[in-house]
Amino acid sequence: DGANMNAQVGLTSPGRIGADVCHLNLHKTFAIPHGGGGPGVGPVGVANHLVPYLPQHPVVKTGGQQGISAVAAAPYGSALVLTISYAYMKLLGRDGLTNASKYAILNANYLKARLENHYKILYTGKNGRVAHEMILDCNKFQLSANVSVIDIAKRLIDYGFHAPTVAFPVHGTLMVEPTESEPLEELDRIVDALIGIREEIASIENLQADRQNNLLKNAPHTAAIVVNSQWNYPYSREKAAFPLSGMETDKYFPPVGRIDDAYGDRNLVCTCQTFDS
Repeated sequence: DGANMNAQVGLTSPGRIGADVCHLNLHKTFAIPHGGGGPGVGPVGVANHLVPYLPQHPVVKTGGQQGISAVAAAPYGSALVLTISYAYMKLLGRDGLTNASKYAILNANYLKARLENHYKILYTGKNGRVAHEMILDCNKFQLSANVSVIDIAKRLIDYGFHAPTVAFPVHGTLMVEPTESEPLEELDRIVDALIGIREEIASIENLQADRQNNLLKNAPHTAAIVVNSQWNYPYSREKAAFPLSGMETDKYFPPVGRIDDAYGDRNLVCTCQTFDS
């Protein structure tokens, strides 16, 4: 499901459209956190003809007569998390849940309408709309400006945003999921940031900025870098730290600059130098 129920609740359902099995993630759609590792939970629902094949458990009586043995130590996963989603659904009710889906779709299409003249939007429907999320294709910037989707993600930090999903489900893309709960001011803020970054990319494409030493390649900019007496970059400190007007009052500075994400993913054990060294 991948939280795609955010565009379906009250409007349609996996069963209605003929799905045999659905791993129903509760993050986003049903008020469960996703970032930082959770806690998450994803119940698996099946159509009637698959019920006999649900996995069994040696301690808790569950599963079907033709099911395999346990696939997890806890037969119902992080079951206590389900109480949060249950309370969320009871408090909203049928109409509230349906309206949440509609607002999620509306918010995503508002972002699309404001960004489609600046970025290529993938996977729109026959009416040119998106569902509850949209995918910004950033692949062409690699050739035109030597800018990768990672560079854009890092630069978003300077604008005050944790990047949305990077390179999933399509390589070289950003997947933006506004949900139903973001106010218009916040939607406009992320749009202004993405448009600002597109203008920075354009300055590289137009040879007004260097392809290697620029705002995106050096992002994010920490407070320590910005206030350092040595400033060897071909752009101003103001452009680095406060790319949009009004950011001065509540600017978030990242504690560290650019890190090697791929190295960290491949080396899970810390390889830092010892305190003695």
